[in-house]
Amino acid sequence: MATEEPRYYDVRHLVGTSTHIDIENGTIEAAGQSFADSAIVRALGSAGWGMVVIDNFSDAGESGMKQAVADALSLSRATGERVELAQVQTGLLPVPGVKEDPREVSLEEKTELLASIESAARIPGIVNTRARYIESEGTVRFMDSSGNEFGYEMVRSGYSILAVAGRGGEMQMARESEHAITGLNMRHREEKGREAAVRALLLLDAEPARGGMMNAILDPELAGVFAHEAIGHASEGDLVKEGVSVLKGMTGQQIASPVVTVVDDPTLPEFGFMPVDAEGSAVQRTEIIRNGILTNYLHSRETLAAVGDGVAGHARAEGSSSPIVRMSNTFIENGDATMDELLEGCKTGILLKGSRGGQVDPGRGVFQFNAEYGYVIEDGEQRGMVRDVSLSGDILTTMHNIALCGTDRKMTPGYCGKGGQSVPVTDGSPHLLLKSAVVGGRNA
Repeated sequence: MATEEPRYYDVRHLVGTSTHIDIENGTIEAAGQSFADSAIVRALGSAGWGMVVIDNFSDAGESGMKQAVADALSLSRATGERVELAQVQTGLLPVPGVKEDPREVSLEEKTELLASIESAARIPGIVNTRARYIESEGTVRFMDSSGNEFGYEMVRSGYSILAVAGRGGEMQMARESEHAITGLNMRHREEKGREAAVRALLLLDAEPARGGMMNAILDPELAGVFAHEAIGHASEGDLVKEGVSVLKGMTGQQIASPVVTVVDDPTLPEFGFMPVDAEGSAVQRTEIIRNGILTNYLHSRETLAAVGDGVAGHARAEGSSSPIVRMSNTFIENGDATMDELLEGCKTGILLKGSRGGQVDPGRGVFQFNAEYGYVIEDGEQRGMVRDVSLSGDILTTMHNIALCGTDRKMTPGYCGKGGQSVPVTDGSPHLLLKSAVVGGRNA
């Protein structure tokens, strides 16, 4: 009997180090590093994928890799649905250079820099502070049965500071963070600790927001979260393929206001930058929505073959996990409205700022996000600060209700979780004017 050969196989090998530092209320809770040397080997058999993860892959050698491919192929026989792969362009982008390489700064110095940010947040009225530094650096090597082979090295780092204010049994918190691929960014950042602390104290004095349907201006951070969570996830090809996206079958249709263009661009030197995707596909700027019309889905090779209507280059993986369709740097493009024009267009309503998370159901097409705080808008002017405020609604209705886009796009880095994996991303947007928004608060 002839030995079965895989229709395709690939190997993605990661060698790297992760660093983390945690400080709470002036006490260093943790400071350490962990090392990884692992690879995922995927083989495509007569039906679907078989996958094997190998630790200490650097010691496996060529014989170990061949055995891993054979083992993955054997596992593929347990799959039922036949998988096809789209033909794609390959290619590797250069990784942006760093200003100050975090790997050249000692763990002790990083701890001191983080401690100075955390200490700056411990002002009168603050009852709890927590600071965290995360750094990941590593070399990725990829090869496949089509003869593609490449390698690259990247480092990502960033910090966050949380301040909690308390008075009379009431608590309010505020957070600042910065993450980047361009080098260490903790020097001379004490003002970020103070900003978080001052805002937490201001929130103690802020009135609870009044809820209801009203006009709303979303700041770049909250609007960026909307672009990522409500639009980006619904455009991911695996969700479209599985029938759990409200955008399924809608390419070419007007799904948003003509002022709205939404992009996912892995090539930007932001926190979600990718020189190539986890399947070896070349990456490129992808317009999900252009002038309100759904133009592209985001795809892996598998979902592009199954669904079409988009481009590959959007497969990502955490460590040696299996690649899945993911966003990178997702944002709403600038429009031409000034802030004065946004306020004038709003007339009476609310300005929502920052994000405290939320939830989205891309299948049903509904969302709910919590803003960090807001300001009342009366007669086109910004008034008093409010707290405990949220935004919810139907994705498509909300997209059509975006009346104006500002000129001040800002990108906010962070992490996105999906399928048990967390990857670095950046969300962005200018200020947006949203008509007839559903704002949550008291008397909502």
